Amino acid sequence: MKDRTYELDRAHVFHSWSAQASLTPMVVERAEGSYLWDNDGTKLLDFSSQLVFTNIGHQHPRVVKAIQDQAATLCTIAPQHANAARSEAAHLIAELAPGDLDRVFFTNGGADAVEHAVRMARLHTGRRKVLSRYRSYHGGTQTAINLTGDPRRWPNDVGADGVVHFFGPFLYRSEFHATTEAEECERALAHLEHTIQLEGPDTIAAIILETIPGTAGIMPPPPGYLEGVRALCDRYGIVWIADEVMAGFGRTGTWFALDLYDAVPDLITFAKGVTSGYVPMGGVIISPRIAATFDDRPYPGGLTYSGHPLAAAAAVATIETMKDEKMVEHAAMLGEEVFGPELRAMAERHACVGEVRGVGAFWALDLVADAATKEPLAPYGGSSPAMNEVIAACKKGGMLPFANFNRIHVVPALNITVDEAREGLAALDAALTVGDAHVHSVGDAHAGA
Repeated sequence: MKDRTYELDRAHVFHSWSAQASLTPMVVERAEGSYLWDNDGTKLLDFSSQLVFTNIGHQHPRVVKAIQDQAATLCTIAPQHANAARSEAAHLIAELAPGDLDRVFFTNGGADAVEHAVRMARLHTGRRKVLSRYRSYHGGTQTAINLTGDPRRWPNDVGADGVVHFFGPFLYRSEFHATTEAEECERALAHLEHTIQLEGPDTIAAIILETIPGTAGIMPPPPGYLEGVRALCDRYGIVWIADEVMAGFGRTGTWFALDLYDAVPDLITFAKGVTSGYVPMGGVIISPRIAATFDDRPYPGGLTYSGHPLAAAAAVATIETMKDEKMVEHAAMLGEEVFGPELRAMAERHACVGEVRGVGAFWALDLVADAATKEPLAPYGGSSPAMNEVIAACKKGGMLPFANFNRIHVVPALNITVDEAREGLAALDAALTVGDAHVHSVGDAHAGA
C-alpha cells in the first residue's frame, strides 16, 4: 500500500507550484496533535502547521466528531438555504471581528475570498485599481496571484488586472534607507501616499495588505503603519482590505492580527485556521458600509459550496475548542516566553541568522550568508544548496520545517506543548549549525536588525 500510494501519486497527481518531473513527495500515513508519521514510520514534529493552517493540531477529536455529527445530519445543502452550522459559524466569526464588521460571505478558501473582497471593493467604489505590497501572498487565482507581491506572480502577470504594487515597511531590508521603526513607518506611508497620488486616487478601489505578511517573511508592521493606511484610505475614499488568511484565528496570539493594532479595515479575508484546515473554508467579513451597497442591488457572485455545512460545522467546533482550551492565550504565551526569547538567543549563537521576527506562534528566521551585507542564504525567489542542507538537517532532527527562499518559519500548532515547542527549537538550533558553515562574513551579526 505504501508503494502504491507513491506510485499512483507520481502517475496521476499534478502538484501545485512544482516542476512535476523532479518531485519526490513524502507519503504521510497519519497525524495526531503536533506530529505526523511518514510511510517509513518516521515521526516528525510538525513545525509548519502544514501550510500554516492546522492551528489546533492534527485530528483534534472534538472537531473530528463535529464533522462526523454534521455528516450524519446534513452533509450538504445549496447556499441559498439557511442551515444551522453556517448561521452559527457566521455569528461566531462576526463576534470575533474587530470594529463593526458583522456580515460574512463564505468561500472555499483564501484565494477566492480575496477575489470576492476585491470585487466588492470595485463595485462599492466604481473604481478598478487595487494597490498591494511587494513581499506578499494573496492566493493562486487570477486576481489573487496578480495581487501577490512575490515571484510566483511573474509567470501569471501580464499587467492587465488593474494591480499596482508598492513597498511596505520592512526595516531589516528597508527600501527607504530607514534606521528606526519610526523612520520606516513614516517613509513607507509617504511612499504609499505618493503612489496613490501618482496613480490617481479616483482610479483606486482598494488597498489590500496582509496584516502581518506570512509566506513573504512574517514582518509585523511598525507601530502606526496600519493606522496610517486607514487614514489614507479615509482621505482618498479607498477601501482597505485586510488579508488575515494566514495571520488570523489565533496565529498571532490574538484572534486576528488586527487586534494588535488600533485600526479597523472595511473588509477582512480569512481561511486556513478558521477550520484548522479540516474542511476547506474561507470568507470575507464585511463592514456595514460595504454591505449596504448590496442591500437593494444584487451582489454578482457566489459559490456552489458557500458555507458548506461540513466546513461550517468544522469552523464552529474549531472556534469553540480554541476558546474552551484557551489556545489563543497559549499562543501568546509561547511567543512571549518560549519562541521569542529562545529564537533571539539562537540568533546570538548562529552567524547565519540575520534577523528574528514574529509574535505568538508566527515567527521567521531570516538566514544570511553574509551578516554585514545581509546577503540571503538563498536568492529571492529561489533556493540554494545551503538552504536545502538546513531543511534536511531539520528533518533529520525529527522536525518538519516551513521554509521559503532564505527563511525558516516557526509556525507550529497553537496548542503545541512547551516541551514539544522546545523539542522543535532544539532541532532547529542544531540545523542552524549547518547554515553557519555557509556564512562567509560574520561582520556585525545584527547590522540593521
